[in-house]
Amino acid sequence: MRLLVVEDEEDLAEGLRLGLTRTGYAVDVAGDAAQAYDRLTVNEYDLMLLDVNLPDGDGFTLCRSVRRGEVSTPGRGDLRVLMLTARGGLDDRVRGLDEGADDYLVKPFALAELLARVRALLRRDTAGTSARLVVGDLVLDSARHLVTRGDERLGLTRKEFGVLEYLMIRPGHVVSSEELLEHVWDANADPFTQTVRVTVGTLRRKLGQGAIETVVGRGYRLREAVR
Repeated sequence: MRLLVVEDEEDLAEGLRLGLTRTGYAVDVAGDAAQAYDRLTVNEYDLMLLDVNLPDGDGFTLCRSVRRGEVSTPGRGDLRVLMLTARGGLDDRVRGLDEGADDYLVKPFALAELLARVRALLRRDTAGTSARLVVGDLVLDSARHLVTRGDERLGLTRKEFGVLEYLMIRPGHVVSSEELLEHVWDANADPFTQTVRVTVGTLRRKLGQGAIETVVGRGYRLREAVR
């Protein structure tokens, strides 16, 4: 999953980037509203962590612009927004939610709570209620960053985990290489490399050749009855 952190405090932004990246997310960072607008118009994000106080505006305005369609974002248009702010008063929390935020977290916060809220928001895509995704005999636990197949624990790299998670959210659906690159890799990824093909190849070998189907000219599909 690909996240955008909009935070002008450099130390906090870097801490969030590192913490989220180590958990397996692809993370881009914007230091102000202008950078956020630029990134949102180019890249498709699954979730935005948005600070309220920005040097060139405020998160309320940015969130409202996204929800009203004033920012031309690519993709499905169902971006989740988690507001991060030191302003924890009731009026501020209500305003953030009214402007379209999906959740609101007051600084300072523990990274564990932030990660739990991120997982909860991203699960809305699957109508799921837990951190576990199950397809056939494959079980992916996003909270523990663990994948098992029957009694076997699979050792996956972060990118392999990210690709599998994205495919497990859409079992039976064809997912293009471009979509995987957009959601599993960050802005530093080279779109002209074979990184998606190579990662899918190593993941397929770990899952077994029948788990991921290549649909020629379209992309990849995780079989719903994985055995």
